[in-house]
Parts: sequence; structure tokens; C-alpha cells
Amino acid sequence: MVPFFPLKRINAEFETQLSEAILRVAKSGWYLRGKETENFEENFAEFCGMRHCAGVASGLDALTLIFASYKIMGKLKDGDHVIVPANTYIASVMAISKNNLIPVLAEPSEETFNIDISKLNDLPLQNVKAILSVNLYGRQVDRENLLKFAGENNLLIIEDFAQSTGIKPYGNAAAFSFYPAKNLGALGDGGAVVSNDSELDTLVKTLGNYGSQKKYLNDYLGFNSRLDEIQAAALSIKLPLLNEHNKKRNEIALRYIAEIKNPDIILPTPGTQNVWHLFVIRCKQRDALQKHLFERGIETIIHYPTPPHLQKAYASSNLIHNKLPITEKLANEVLSLPLHQTMSEEEIKRVITSLC
Repeated sequence: MVPFFPLKRINAEFETQLSEAILRVAKSGWYLRGKETENFEENFAEFCGMRHCAGVASGLDALTLIFASYKIMGKLKDGDHVIVPANTYIASVMAISKNNLIPVLAEPSEETFNIDISKLNDLPLQNVKAILSVNLYGRQVDRENLLKFAGENNLLIIEDFAQSTGIKPYGNAAAFSFYPAKNLGALGDGGAVVSNDSELDTLVKTLGNYGSQKKYLNDYLGFNSRLDEIQAAALSIKLPLLNEHNKKRNEIALRYIAEIKNPDIILPTPGTQNVWHLFVIRCKQRDALQKHLFERGIETIIHYPTPPHLQKAYASSNLIHNKLPITEKLANEVLSLPLHQTMSEEEIKRVITSLC
């Protein structure tokens, strides 16, 4: 079997360092918001080209805390509208809803899978105060036109970097996920918020600590969302090799693009900034193709089979959108192939030949 993402194999590269780090943290007697977290936050902020980083418990928490902080800062209020891609993972939309904001779903580009900036003016914009930009599958959104659109409409840009660690953020704030299967994955859940805004950074850290800056004094109705010391230590070990691993992913992706020859398959295009968290193809006979690959020992996953607006969780919730034919079409056609830095030459060839 060619595994989709073999975590044991991927973490084996760091086995000695991770074991030493876990033991070091265990012996320290300090497991939350200590030196390991401070060290990672400093290094990750520098890696992202930002001044601040706040470690939190997950990517969803990172997004949720950004919106909650902007409400306290007076930049957003209950009922404000936020543009978000319709074909993203549901966490992107949930973070908006959980803050009593209204998601406005936007169609993607069929070529890039990312939000189609050229169609945003077709949306009802009168109450829109922010845009949540999702770099889906690891590919950067059309940065130039996004900045232009946001500037023309005086919108905050919040970036969902859950799948694109390795690309530099440029908006008002960016949320990261360190779920184990991400390009930079922890040994459990984890996330971060990066920005150049010291007030936002302080609020994210305060809200994530029960709304408290000083023990037993709570300024806000906060959350329990903190990156623990073991996860921070693990991430610090992996961070220096991230660019190298992303380069390997890029090499495999370009081979797929060059060598997979099948008229029934639509391959992704590289894009100027792409860290290839996922390699997603399209096929009208997607389910049959997935079965074909499974029978040949190749594991695949669908990202994502059901868009947020068709989920039961949003059956009676407040969403704003026009018809979403492209989003629904992609949900029926997309299929993710194995792609990770530990793939062998034999595995790469097996994927290619099984699709040709």
C-alpha cells in the first residue's frame, strides 16, 4: 500500500530529538506557557516575517480568537458579515459563526480552488467588514487582487494558513494549524496566530488563557486555548527543516503534473506560491477512480466531499450565499493523492503509472 500520509514514518526522522524533548519537558515540571512555547513563538514569528506569534490549541481556535479579539478591539461587532470561500474546510466558516458574525460564501476558481476575487463584487457587500482568505491545499490566494479588493472596500484581511505553512502572511492576522498531518505538524493538536499588531497578540493570548493576564483575575469571558510545552518543543525541532520538506513536496508535485497523462483527469496548476499540503486532482468519475487506485494499493482521501453550506450543522444557521455550482461541482470531483517528503521513488512511480 502507498499510504496517504504515514505519520510514523514522517516522525521517525525526528525520533531521537522528539524523545529527548518530551523527556526534557516532563522533567521540567512546567507544561503550559513556559520556555518551550516562548521559544517557538519567537522563532515562528521570525519564520513568518511577523513581529508576534501566539501559540494556541488548534487552528480553529486560532481563527476563533482572531475574530473574538477584533470584536473587543471594536473592529468587528455582532452581525457583521465576513466573506469566506464556500469550498473550504468547515472550520473556516465555524470560526465566523461562533463569534456571532455572518459568513458570506464566495465561489472558488476552478483552476486554483481558491476564492475567485473577480466574482466578489457580485456578493452583497454592504455589511461586509472582513474577508477570510483561505490558502486551500497549500496554494496562496491571488494576493495582489485580494489586497486591492480589501483596500477598495476597507476590509480586514484574516488569513487561514492551516494548509499553507511556509508561505509568508501579508494580511492583518494569520491563523495556523499544527494538526499532525500538516506540513508543520505537532504530536497532537496545536495552532498559532501571527500578526504585526501588539494589541491583537496580547488579546489572543489573554482570551486563550480564560480571559486572564494575571492569575485569578479575568478581564474577558475567555477560552482555554494554549499550545502546550510538548507540542511547542516538537514544533521547534521540525521548523528548521520545513522549507526543505516543502521543497521535496514541490518536486513530487511537479513530477505528477509532468508525468500523469490521462485525459479524464484534471491536474492542479503549480501557482507562484504553493507548498503542496495536498495534491488534488479532479475527475468526473471520482468514486470509480478512487476505487481503482485502492485496488492498486494507493490510499487517497477526498478534501472535501460535502461543502459547509450542505452540512447538517448549517441546516438552520445563518449563511449568506448565491448559488454555488462550482463549489458543489468540485466536491463531487476532487481527489487527493499521496504527497509527502518521505515518499520513495517506487511509491511516486506507482502513483503515476496507476493513473496513466
